[in-house]
Amino acid sequence: MTPPRLISLLDQFDFARERLAARLTGPVMDSGDGSETAVGPLTDAEYLWEPVPGCWSVRRRADGPGARGEFLAGAASGEWGRDAAPYPHPWPPPFTTLAWRLSHLAEMLALRADHTAGSRSLTRDDIAVPGDAAGAVAAFGAGAAAWREALLSADDAALDRVGHCTYPHGSDAEEPFLDIVWWVNQELLHHGAEIALLRDLYRASAGSVPR
Repeated sequence: MTPPRLISLLDQFDFARERLAARLTGPVMDSGDGSETAVGPLTDAEYLWEPVPGCWSVRRRADGPGARGEFLAGAASGEWGRDAAPYPHPWPPPFTTLAWRLSHLAEMLALRADHTAGSRSLTRDDIAVPGDAAGAVAAFGAGAAAWREALLSADDAALDRVGHCTYPHGSDAEEPFLDIVWWVNQELLHHGAEIALLRDLYRASAGSVPR
C-alpha cells in the first residue's frame, strides 16, 4: 500500500514524466490548459543541436569533450559520452543542450532507482550515453519507470529514513528519503521545462545557431 504522504508526490512525478514523454515523442501534447497540440518526435539533429557556441552536449568519444569539458561521462565502452568536468564545475556554467539535459535526467533516475531498490552499486561509468534521439527517449523512459518502481517499494518508515537512497552524487546520505523524492520531482519538472523550451527554440530558429 502506497504511504499517504507519497501519493501526491507520486502523482506529480507521473504528471511530469508523462508530459515530458509526450513533448518528446508526440503525436500530441497537452499545452497545460487541456487542449492538445500536435508535436513531432524528437529528431537526431534537434537532439544534438547546439544553439550557442561553447555548449556542453553528448559527443562521440573519438572527438573528445567540448569547450571547458575535461572528460566524457558515461560508460567507457559506449561510443558516446556527456561533457563533464570534476568539481568545482566551470563558472559560469556552460549552456547545456537538449541531449545533455535528457542524458542527465535518464542517468539520475536510473542511478537513484538502483541505489534505492536495486544493487546499490551502479555508477555513472555503468550508464551508456545515447548518441541518438530515439535511444535517449528510451533511456529516459526506462530510468523513469525504474525510479517509479523504487518509489513503490518504499513504506512509510522508509520515507523518514536518512540515507534510504545511497545515490552518491547528491545529498541522499544526509536527507530523509521523502525529501529526495521531492528533489527528484523538481529535477524532472525543471529539466523537462528546459527541454520543452529548447524544442520550441529549435522549431522557431529552424535549427540555426544565433550570431
